[in-house]
Amino acid sequence: MQWIDWLVVVLYLLLSLGLGLYLTRRASGSLVDFFVSGRSLPWWLAGTSMAATTFSIDTPLYVAGVVGNRGIAGNWEWWSFGVSHLILLYVFARLWRRSEIVTDAELTEMRYGGRMAAILRGTKAFLFAVPINCIGIGYAMLAMVKVVDALELWQSLGITPGDDLKLWSVVGVSGLVLLYAGFSGLWGVVITDFFQFFLALFGAFVVAGVAIAQLGGMENLLAQAQQATDVDVLAFIPVTFDGGLRWSDAAGISLTTFSAYAMVQWWSFRRSDGGGEFIQRLAAARDEAEAEKATWFFNLLHYIIRTWPWIVVALAAIALYPDLGDREIGYPRLMLDFLPPVLLGLVVASLLAAFMSTVSTLINWGASYLTNDLYRRFYRPQASQAELVLAGRLASVVVTVLGAAAAFFSQDVTTVFRLVIAIGTGPGLVLMLRWFWWRISAAAELSAMIGGFIIGLGTSVVPVIQIPDFGLRLIVTSVLTAVIWLTVMYLTPPESDAVLDAFYAKIRPGGPGWATQRSRTGLPSAQDLGKDLIRCVAATLVLFGGMFAIGGFLLLQPMTGWVCLAIAVLGWMWLRSLGKAPTLPLEPLDQPDQF
Repeated sequence: MQWIDWLVVVLYLLLSLGLGLYLTRRASGSLVDFFVSGRSLPWWLAGTSMAATTFSIDTPLYVAGVVGNRGIAGNWEWWSFGVSHLILLYVFARLWRRSEIVTDAELTEMRYGGRMAAILRGTKAFLFAVPINCIGIGYAMLAMVKVVDALELWQSLGITPGDDLKLWSVVGVSGLVLLYAGFSGLWGVVITDFFQFFLALFGAFVVAGVAIAQLGGMENLLAQAQQATDVDVLAFIPVTFDGGLRWSDAAGISLTTFSAYAMVQWWSFRRSDGGGEFIQRLAAARDEAEAEKATWFFNLLHYIIRTWPWIVVALAAIALYPDLGDREIGYPRLMLDFLPPVLLGLVVASLLAAFMSTVSTLINWGASYLTNDLYRRFYRPQASQAELVLAGRLASVVVTVLGAAAAFFSQDVTTVFRLVIAIGTGPGLVLMLRWFWWRISAAAELSAMIGGFIIGLGTSVVPVIQIPDFGLRLIVTSVLTAVIWLTVMYLTPPESDAVLDAFYAKIRPGGPGWATQRSRTGLPSAQDLGKDLIRCVAATLVLFGGMFAIGGFLLLQPMTGWVCLAIAVLGWMWLRSLGKAPTLPLEPLDQPDQF
């Protein structure tokens, strides 16, 4: 890092801070203004913010580690969530926007009634705001520390720091993020996300381009990467077709793990019907159609566009650093070794952008639970809007401090990512079914959430149950959690007719699970669930066909490219023939703080 690189980084930080603080006035009116932008986000801004949230500084390091240790097929650990994101697009996005909530925890007292619903809301808000959210902030900070270390940022200033100083420098950047996220609310987060995302994407393309040039072209890069490892590093799926379809002997992941990714993880994880940060964006969209467009835009950016620069860099790191002990630092090593001044500063700024976009979202999201679902719901239900905005800003400080504390206990990005998956696996099926089956109760959802969390801890952090294979661990967690919540559901009474009728009248979901309520209220469904599920299948062909078509052509696998392109085109034609989903006009809330 030369002085000109530091200048670029400092200018970027000042620009982000200034832009965020400029938007402070847009978040001061009410709780809805602060946490869901007054429900006025356009689709392109909401969708970009969703993509920026998932692109932190840890993600290129994580992908470098996955590809280096398990090959390209190891990315199914996160590719599998594409299925749930398409279900979010066609099944849940409009329902979430129609609910007009501030947080997903708030939905619990719309869907369920009585004391158990209140307990569920408070428990969910606490778990998401404190342990789960702060772990997310912690591992983003850990990844930032790795980049600071690998790029020798302190050494370029003539300082030889210890690990604590590196981490405190990252905490300092998080404090800067807190300044604008804590004052400008979601508007400040999404506007800065927009610029930060495209800067981070630019950085990923630059590093990939430099890596290809350094190795003398893509053909040399691929050959050297494959020679440097015993894993079938270039396979998109871990199977071979020689002499028939069979599991690859050189697969970097087991059959059980791949099966768990492809068939279990996407519906079992706690984000199966959206995920808190995404739901916050959908709740902030202007209307149902905008929420759906935002989700499509996110899927396009997240899977089709952003996947391959990361993978190319990961392959280049294998070829150039075959003996690298920690594969996760291959990305910053390439930057340091091959980027010239100014360009290095821009790419470092791009990684800072990725880090800041995720941390700002997690700060605002965690604060929304503490403010809306704990402070307002249980302590100050009559609080004024000004008081709630102040509480939101103070909660932002609390979340940041707890996230920084979590960073001191994190050691490995991939391990922490898997921990987040493990402790979040289990309740996903309940979260999906509660929208379409009246019999799901607050007790069932609460038992699924707590049961999955405890089982995840018992198979990961404190391995009471010894299951070395990660995929088998996910399957066991899902099955045991299902046994728990099904048992609890049938041993406890259903929700009252009044609560169920009110929820149906508000959301109007499709499917046979609400036939009784549909008959009682006299209101037709506003959703064709069967057609929406068919749309999901067609969209899956488009998304994965398009993603693998690009990968096939880029990685010199033309047959894969053409076949997947044909699949994507057929999926698109099928999707077009299905038409658009109907939109139910939204009725404005009587008061901005109504719940």
